[in-house]
Amino acid sequence: MAETVDAPVILSNKPGSFSWGVLTERHPALVGRVRDAFPYGPGQRRALDVLLGECAEGVIEPLGADARDRDLWVGWDRGYVGGSWFDAPFLWAESYFYRRLLDAVGYFGPGPWQGVDPFRPFKLAELRTGEAEAELAALGRLAMRTVDEQGRALLQGSLWGNRADLGFHLVSGGGGAGGGTGASSAGGPLVADDSETLWSLLPAGGPNTVCLVADNAGRELVPDLLLIDHLLRHQHAEHVVLHVKPYPYFVSDATTADVIDCLRHMKRADGVAGVVGERLWEAMGRGRLVVRAHAFSCAPLPYSDMPDDLRQDFAEAAVTIMKGDLNYRRLVGDQLWPATTPFAERTAYFPGPVAALRTLKSEVIVGLDERTESALVAAHDQRWRTSGTHALIQVRR
Repeated sequence: MAETVDAPVILSNKPGSFSWGVLTERHPALVGRVRDAFPYGPGQRRALDVLLGECAEGVIEPLGADARDRDLWVGWDRGYVGGSWFDAPFLWAESYFYRRLLDAVGYFGPGPWQGVDPFRPFKLAELRTGEAEAELAALGRLAMRTVDEQGRALLQGSLWGNRADLGFHLVSGGGGAGGGTGASSAGGPLVADDSETLWSLLPAGGPNTVCLVADNAGRELVPDLLLIDHLLRHQHAEHVVLHVKPYPYFVSDATTADVIDCLRHMKRADGVAGVVGERLWEAMGRGRLVVRAHAFSCAPLPYSDMPDDLRQDFAEAAVTIMKGDLNYRRLVGDQLWPATTPFAERTAYFPGPVAALRTLKSEVIVGLDERTESALVAAHDQRWRTSGTHALIQVRR
């Protein structure tokens, strides 16, 4: 797509930067958690050590000649293999790290560890917390609200992800559970709110197909499934296509197996949550809820590079809802855009209406007005971009 404004691609070679911290601190810590979560053998442990050493001091090594998706990654490479991890684009380096981690633990086999998700213990643990139980229990109270109030609250729950409990507390006023098209207040937690525009794209009773591109599994996927149930039950969508990852990715990104784990968890719950779980299970059986796992979902590239078959899938939707921070980075480009760059400009290439529901956990941001950006910087310096304390709903028709 033609660029009207240039912006630096985010790298990880500046000590002290957010992206530098991910590569030097978060990735080693994650490897430690994975090692502790499974009784991996000496070969796998050596492979994990080699990966850590390579990331810290060495060059990016290619996938092995027998890697099942080697050709895909050769096509996705832009000349970064053979260079430093810190000099590759942050998005590319993060994605490739997770692909290499799966190789190290034997996920792609052949062997006894083939298909064993190294992140599954962390995903399941989120479903078993007291907070997760409280969120499902809150559905009983939510069911006493009007249908519109339920929809707005469930949208907020999906937005906030691992702070999903916030979504079950209706907020009055312009920037709460169903406010206007601006931020709730300059510098407030909801920095942009196009929720009314989103609902206008989904009138009840229409033959709509909605694509929802999932973010995380576990406790963060449950609110997404609750929102999907609402869209189907109240005829905002005739069909929902839920896009997940084809293999474990970015610690907790949702796969088909994670969707099933969440549905089983909901079905076992008491009250409304159990009913919703049964309803969604049946919706999958009838083809109203379809799960897809496209290879490009794990690509280290922006959605502007999506292949034709995925583009067609999104083109046929009344709206595509992009969940979470990683999808946002891929949607608008993982670059240091001026925060006031229009969201519509950065998503002009997208083949249909698109909405972003995102809790801010990285440096990328577009679509803010100058007043909101100034208030955020004054109150929080630049920490609001990465702390997860702020969120947005942005829509391009």
